[in-house]
Amino acid sequence: MKFFSVRQNLVSNPLADVAAEVHAQLDALGLEPPQGRVAIPVGSRGISQIPTIVRAAGDWLRKHGAEPFMVPAMGSHNGATAEGQQQMVESLGMTEEAMQMPILSSMECVKIASVKTGDVWLDRHSYEADGILVINRVKLHTCFSGPVQSGLVKMMVVGMGKIKSAETFHSSPTPQMKDMLLEMGQVLVDSGKFWAGLAILEDGFDQTAEVHALPADQILKREPALLDRCRDYFPRIPIDELDVLIVNEIGKTFSGTGMDTNVIGYRGVKGYEDLDRPNINIIAALSLAAASQGNAIGVGLADFITQRLRDAIDEHKTFINVYTTGDMERAKIPATLKDDETVVERIVHRYGSERWMFIQNSLNLDHLFVSEDLRDEIAACPQCTIEGEPIELTFQDGQHQLTF
Repeated sequence: MKFFSVRQNLVSNPLADVAAEVHAQLDALGLEPPQGRVAIPVGSRGISQIPTIVRAAGDWLRKHGAEPFMVPAMGSHNGATAEGQQQMVESLGMTEEAMQMPILSSMECVKIASVKTGDVWLDRHSYEADGILVINRVKLHTCFSGPVQSGLVKMMVVGMGKIKSAETFHSSPTPQMKDMLLEMGQVLVDSGKFWAGLAILEDGFDQTAEVHALPADQILKREPALLDRCRDYFPRIPIDELDVLIVNEIGKTFSGTGMDTNVIGYRGVKGYEDLDRPNINIIAALSLAAASQGNAIGVGLADFITQRLRDAIDEHKTFINVYTTGDMERAKIPATLKDDETVVERIVHRYGSERWMFIQNSLNLDHLFVSEDLRDEIAACPQCTIEGEPIELTFQDGQHQLTF
């Protein structure tokens, strides 16, 4: 088989100085922070320059008389233990030494209220602080659509409520998740515990494009507009109909579901599929990113995997995360074959060799490879450039040699 190397001209809008923009945005709030301990919740996603953003926020808070500290805010991730979640924060480069502030990690929560959609919980360390500066990237959610999806509100409602809130959120019928975020988010804003938020937007190349500081009482009002801006940046694959998609790496660092469902066009939620593009017949995943620390949530979205991916799975971490969401399809182990070469051979034998695409992961989509038969369709995509002549798909020690 031969493949064309393709570059997508995605939206590029990187901030020249991310730390300076964080300071400028916080200055523009015109709000002095609480003169005491301020919690900064930190999630498990691979957000571009998140150490820089958190460090800059901490520096600004100290400069203005506050005492910042970090709290892991990641629902049921990394085994749903205080130790595991602190390790995840540190693995993303946010150690106490690097950030110049302590990490206070606990799974203990305080019940804030009970509302129609369930109980509202908040991390105890954050609850006992004098204020909270919530930070998160605003993007499309992998389970549902709505005016707020993955962003500040979800961090407040789910991440900061640890496994208790994650269980409540994911026990809700998928179409109701958007309503839960709005209802519980308002309760948390009204609690007075939150001082402000820093919303991050990333461009098509996974670069920090915008940072927006929002007063707490404006988070619910302004996040929908930021989500609309995210859609302008969001990268997608350029072909709507594929027979085979090969994903080099999956993992929590790329998406909450290992592979972004908005990219692959498949939610993996029984009885709920609201995505109509792209339409992909077969998906194969070849490896699990080391940064995911064994959490292979979303592996069940694939039809085939390699043995090396399967060997990298921490079954306990994966189970806890998937069990908490309730979408057990995402934990099912697909057909497992020896290596990349065997995966390709078996898929070709059964499904043919046309309409194939290779991507590095579901987050980095600027460089991809397509089978020869897709040349004309790719050439017709204004954002795509074909690089040179098609190259033969080769293997070394069972792994393909396409270079991203």
